[in-house]
Amino acid sequence: MSFITDKQTLDDLGLLGKFKQHSVFSIFNKVKTSGGERLLTEMFHQPLSDAGAINERSKLFRYFQDARLRFPFDTATFTVVENYMSSVISGNAVTNLAAIARKKFAGAFLHDDQYRQLQNNLSATIAALVEMRELVNKLDIPMTQAARRIFADKKLQWIGETAGTALSVMSTSRYDSLLRNTLRKEMEVLLDTIYHLDVYIAVSSVSRERGFHYATALPASANLIESSALRHPGLTNGVANPVHLNGNSNLLFLTGANMAGKSTIMKSFGIAVYMGHMGFPVAAANMRFSIRDGLYTSINVPDNLNMGYSHFYAEVLRVKKVAEEVSSRKNMIVIFDELFKGTNVKDAYDATLACTVSFARYRNCAFIISTHIIEVGEELKQYRNIKFGYMPTVMKGNTPTYPYTLTEGITSDRQGMLIIENEKILEALYS
Repeated sequence: MSFITDKQTLDDLGLLGKFKQHSVFSIFNKVKTSGGERLLTEMFHQPLSDAGAINERSKLFRYFQDARLRFPFDTATFTVVENYMSSVISGNAVTNLAAIARKKFAGAFLHDDQYRQLQNNLSATIAALVEMRELVNKLDIPMTQAARRIFADKKLQWIGETAGTALSVMSTSRYDSLLRNTLRKEMEVLLDTIYHLDVYIAVSSVSRERGFHYATALPASANLIESSALRHPGLTNGVANPVHLNGNSNLLFLTGANMAGKSTIMKSFGIAVYMGHMGFPVAAANMRFSIRDGLYTSINVPDNLNMGYSHFYAEVLRVKKVAEEVSSRKNMIVIFDELFKGTNVKDAYDATLACTVSFARYRNCAFIISTHIIEVGEELKQYRNIKFGYMPTVMKGNTPTYPYTLTEGITSDRQGMLIIENEKILEALYS
């Protein structure tokens, strides 16, 4: 079964987006090939749901991280090779020779550039094949087994002998026909291998540079998610906090003032869960998690003017969607940031309390729910499976500062009016 999530969650957590500067995808998108980028995109869209497969992928990333390999091609050079190896020639060796001879003639007498371009592309591909062979032969891993067998074939022994040499028309025709016709399927395998190597080298390099870690996936029955030091992957100096949720303590009720870091730690948690299911490096030390059926968040729920939905009604529909998934006995991770902030305080209090109590009953799921309505927390203290944490505010004179350290308990911090006074909004209005 595929991992369950939706666009709202992906947007809330900033996971996807090649051209979004601060997306998690953009952090890891240091690949050199278009095929590598397609593979990376596919991995981001398809988290794994099997603990064994997740741990195998993590193990492979760790192997590449320790190996400290350099990908031997730049983007421009390998684009030429990709285009050449991905194109198909029709006919047999004889017809191909005739076609190349015509291009040679046209180049000599009609100023046609096709023959020279073909030779350049072929020469670049031969040089790339030599580099590929050297790289895959360094790696005695399942990923490169098929490629190593292809390079060991006598049909490709010539690549080392011809690299860097001028090719005659006969040689050009023979090698071109061999690579783009006779060994067509083998070339596809080599391309696929190099795309995988591109991704694994790029991602593991990012992990090493940013000090990321590798999580351990556990069976669903473990019903656990924990890390000794969780932080946001997009923050180079982000404060790390411990988190621990399990079947006996499956809901974290989070309070804190605006800007204290509630949303950041919730996003950090959601990103770590998602990336953990991908088998990718995570910004979370000593992370262990039981595999889940899916992840839903409600952090930045927009209104829908086309449907006539207010912000509050959009929130209600979001909570309903999550409730349907949770009540169907799926093992979900759920993150709610400030439930029902689109309605009045009394309704928000009642709804937050009722929904939190109801969701917490599903011990197979894990929840983080934040709110500014701290009075709800006092009512929830009777439920033993609900734990309480807050992001503190430290006052320095009249200025609030934020250490971003998750602290046990419920805070009574309310600095909204103080910040308004510090910014002299009222003075500006009455000046």
